[in-house]
Amino acid sequence: MATQKKTVEADYSMQEKILALYELQKIDSKIDEINKVKGELPLEVQDLEDELAGLKTRVDNINAEIEELNSLTKQRKREVDQAKIQIGNYKEQQNNVRNNREFDAITKEIEYQELEIELAEKRLKEYAAGVKVKKQQLEEADEIKNGREADLTAKKAELEGIEAETAPLVAEYEAQAERAKEKIDERLLAAYERIRRNVRNGLAVVTVKRDACGGCFNRIPPQRQMEIRQSKKIIVCEYCGRILVEDADAAAAE
Repeated sequence: MATQKKTVEADYSMQEKILALYELQKIDSKIDEINKVKGELPLEVQDLEDELAGLKTRVDNINAEIEELNSLTKQRKREVDQAKIQIGNYKEQQNNVRNNREFDAITKEIEYQELEIELAEKRLKEYAAGVKVKKQQLEEADEIKNGREADLTAKKAELEGIEAETAPLVAEYEAQAERAKEKIDERLLAAYERIRRNVRNGLAVVTVKRDACGGCFNRIPPQRQMEIRQSKKIIVCEYCGRILVEDADAAAAE
């Protein structure tokens, strides 16, 4: 396949390749104009999707924290119930003690369980306060999340509407671009794409207008302009690096 492509490329003269390159630039510029209609919508959609993913993670984390606090609350309540049962048992034992030493020992056990209950109840209050704070955070996060979801739905609908409207035209331009690329060798095409990425307006191929580069507007010497008109080799602007071609409309007018 690669050998066949080289054979096809060899059938085109340098002038034909340059003309095809200029035609490709005009087609790509039309596609760029269509993409401008979308504006920042694709980026806005992506940003909203990223933000929603972050909010979902936040909501999941808050719910997990609430679940953990509820689990600790149940555990502490069980400990309180067990301590109360223990106290009841110890009080019964106090009625059957044989001496003061046994009575004092059981009294200490009762006091210990009462301290355990007091500590557990303190923790229960802390857990309840924590759950309240987390639920407020959850409500705020859900409110923001719902708002962002509404924004995303609207932005997606707007973007999809533009894409649906422009899709047939973009498809037509892309088909034209593919036909133009068939006349351009891979090395030249790669250079063209590289220049397009590096310049602000996507113009990799520009014409010479009024003796100046159509990209950076610096003056092109007469000898250089003659070489451009001859189309025997690729000429780039020494100032901005764009590929220079003859202005066919101006040449026809002359």
